Amino acid sequence: MRTLCNGILWIPIICAGFLMSCQKTEQEQPQQKPEQRQPAAPAKETAQPAPEQATPQPEKASTTAAKPAESSDEQLVPLDIKLPKPLFVGTPSNIAVPNLEKPLGRPRPPFLVPAGTRNVAFKKPVTGSDEQPVIGELQMVTDGDKEAAEGSFVELGPSTQYVTIDLKGRHTVYCIAVWHYHKQAAVYHDVIVQVADDKDFISNVQTVFNNDIDNTSGRGVGGNMSYVETAEGKLIDAKGVQGRYVRLYSRGNTANELNHYIEVEVYGKAVQ
Repeated sequence: MRTLCNGILWIPIICAGFLMSCQKTEQEQPQQKPEQRQPAAPAKETAQPAPEQATPQPEKASTTAAKPAESSDEQLVPLDIKLPKPLFVGTPSNIAVPNLEKPLGRPRPPFLVPAGTRNVAFKKPVTGSDEQPVIGELQMVTDGDKEAAEGSFVELGPSTQYVTIDLKGRHTVYCIAVWHYHKQAAVYHDVIVQVADDKDFISNVQTVFNNDIDNTSGRGVGGNMSYVETAEGKLIDAKGVQGRYVRLYSRGNTANELNHYIEVEVYGKAVQ
């Protein structure tokens, strides 16, 4: 009887100890869970600056794109181009030319060049594929007269023709301005502009403009757009290429099969 009672008395004691141990374990577990979740909040805060660092990149790209390739450390100033008197306004709608550039409807935006840039083609020698022009003389291409008046332009024969300007030394060329005949609205075909180190255009030939979309003139397929002649002329970004000779091609126009040049200006600096 005493043995049985003693056994019965020990059972409640053991059970009570087991229950107290379980309660203690349950009380300790909730204290560990908050400690495991705490690192998650700082992880979100450190990830936030990433988008802010990426936002300035497009602004940098647009700023450097407007600068000449060889003048990133030089002071840039707007190029001052003296324009001739305009003889017509607007773009006629009856000119059917593929890949035709739409008119801006406002003056051309300023073009930035390094300080000290000048027209290095002024009064420089000119040769061409047609040594006996129909009208005028080849030297008119660099004589400084941009007006679309009688006696101010040179007229070359039909098909693809070119004029070549000898800059009398290697130059860094930032842009080239060309005026074809702009007394009436016309589009000149296959306008191609190249810079090279030699008069035969074999060494260091660099194409800075080409709107011959089907390689009709045999100088390669170009990706530039055709445009209507105006008193503003066509300003071509040469991106700081270097060379001594500048050559300009054309293959007639929408008014007739002949090729005309009033003036070509080459803006750059002599290579030291």
